[in-house]
Amino acid sequence: MDLQNYSLVSEFVLHGLCTSQHLQKFFFVFFSEIYVVTVLGNLIIVVTVISDLHLHSSPMYFLLGNLSFLDIWLASFATPKMIRDFLSDQKLISFGGCMAQIFFLHFVGGAEMVLLVTMAYDRYVAICKPLHYMTVMSRQTCVGLVLVSWVIGFVHSISQVAFTVNLPYCGPNEVDSFFCDLPLVIKLACRDTYVLGILMISDSGLLSMSCFLLLLISYTVILITVRQRAAGGVSKALSTCSAHIMVVTLFFGPCIFIYMWPFSRFSVDKLLSVFYTIFIPFLNPLIYTLRNKEMKISMKKLRNRHVTFH
Repeated sequence: MDLQNYSLVSEFVLHGLCTSQHLQKFFFVFFSEIYVVTVLGNLIIVVTVISDLHLHSSPMYFLLGNLSFLDIWLASFATPKMIRDFLSDQKLISFGGCMAQIFFLHFVGGAEMVLLVTMAYDRYVAICKPLHYMTVMSRQTCVGLVLVSWVIGFVHSISQVAFTVNLPYCGPNEVDSFFCDLPLVIKLACRDTYVLGILMISDSGLLSMSCFLLLLISYTVILITVRQRAAGGVSKALSTCSAHIMVVTLFFGPCIFIYMWPFSRFSVDKLLSVFYTIFIPFLNPLIYTLRNKEMKISMKKLRNRHVTFH
């Protein structure tokens, strides 16, 4: 194909969630409320962990605060634009904006996957090696593990964007979703990207499956270890780790499906993308705070302190 006969694409057209005007008005209100609650919920967790010395010095809550920080970014890389687009007839995004969405999705998503593995390791040490917990999970170790999660997310994201941004886009420019995602964007390049697409999607799939397998191994070891040590240990371990297991299931389910069947029918992928990018960051604060007595007590103290201050 002679690329000189085609004009380079400077912007993409997003199809959005639906074409119905009535549904778009409903979705505008619905997702606006979900987004505000998501950001506020995760922000409250971050502020609570920072302001409470007991929580801030605890490895588990330090990691939880970092998870909430990542969830704010995960909810914000595409949702505000999607909400604004509900009121727009033309849902346009610049080429740079499209690449930025791909970068932040894979950066934050990759970092969060590794952070969930770190949180599973934290629970393993706390339950299986309680006497060595504070030594093994020192503040220096926790900070190092968080930095590792960010570095892995960054390297993974750069590897995705570096190939995508250099592809020639000179023909169709319609993205069949409400944000720019890798499988949908690379199909628009005016060259054969089948092999490249398989390699790039395999990269995401490998990271997802590796983290998921490590999580399965971690929680299996926890259950086996505790069961051997005490009667009724399984129920105790499940009670301690249930919030983590729930978040892991919600996070990795849609992610693995999207990248194992990247070119499946659009309607399924769109629903999973909404769940992955909007509802998971919304549900995480609810899962962790509603089932966590210490967090609820600290939030109540923070609220009382704020009321007294005013």
